[in-house]
Amino acid sequence: MIKINRVETEQTRCAEEDLRLAKENGTTYNTKNVNIALREVFHNKCYICENKSSTSYQIEHLVPHRENAYLKYAWDNLFFACAHCNGIKSDKYNPIIDCTKVDVEKKIAFRKEGYFGADEKFIFKALDSDIETKNTVELLEAVYYASSTVQKEFESRLLRKHLREALSRFKNYIREYEELDTKEEKEDMECLIRNELKDSSEFTAFKRWLIRDNAKFYNDLDGFLDEG
Repeated sequence: MIKINRVETEQTRCAEEDLRLAKENGTTYNTKNVNIALREVFHNKCYICENKSSTSYQIEHLVPHRENAYLKYAWDNLFFACAHCNGIKSDKYNPIIDCTKVDVEKKIAFRKEGYFGADEKFIFKALDSDIETKNTVELLEAVYYASSTVQKEFESRLLRKHLREALSRFKNYIREYEELDTKEEKEDMECLIRNELKDSSEFTAFKRWLIRDNAKFYNDLDGFLDEG
C-alpha cells in the first residue's frame, strides 16, 4: 500500500456524475465509468496489496457504507481492490489508513525477511501508534497470510509468489546497475529502476523500503524515491 493521488481527469468527472445520478435514483454505483476511473486512479492495481496480477477486481468502500447513502456513493470513499483483499477487509478493519490522503510509507515499513524455504516472512511494521495504522497492519497481515479458508490460503500463497518474483527482478536490476561501469549503461538501468519505484508499479512499497533500508549501499538511488 502506497499513497495514491486522486488526480481529476475527464474520466473521473464522468464517474462522479454517474455517482450523483445513481444516488438520486437509488441505483448501483457499480457503473462502467466508475470502474474505468478507479482503474485509472489506482494504476490498475489493488490499493491494499498492490498486486496487478489478480483476475478479479472490485469496487471497495474504504469506510463501510452499511446503507449510508453518502458513504455508498461518495467518490472519495470508493477504491480499487482485488477480490482477495476486498473479501478479507469487508467491514472488519475500520478505520484504516486512507492512502489517497496519507503517506502510508511514513506510517508502515514494508520488509521481506529470510529466504524462500528458510523462514521467509513479509513484515509490516507500524511506525506509530495510530489506530488507523494498527488496523492497516492487521489487514495487510491477514491479506498476505490468510488462513480462514483453503481458498484464501491459496490466494495468499499466490500473492506472496507474485511479490517474491517482483522483488527478485528488482534486486537483479539493482545488482546490474551496481556492476555497470559506463554512464550510458547506468542511465539505461536507471530508467528501469525508476519505473519500478513509481506509484504505477506493483508492490512499490516493498521496493522503496528495500532502498531505504540499504541507503548506505544505494545512496545514489535514494533520490529516486521522491519521484513517484
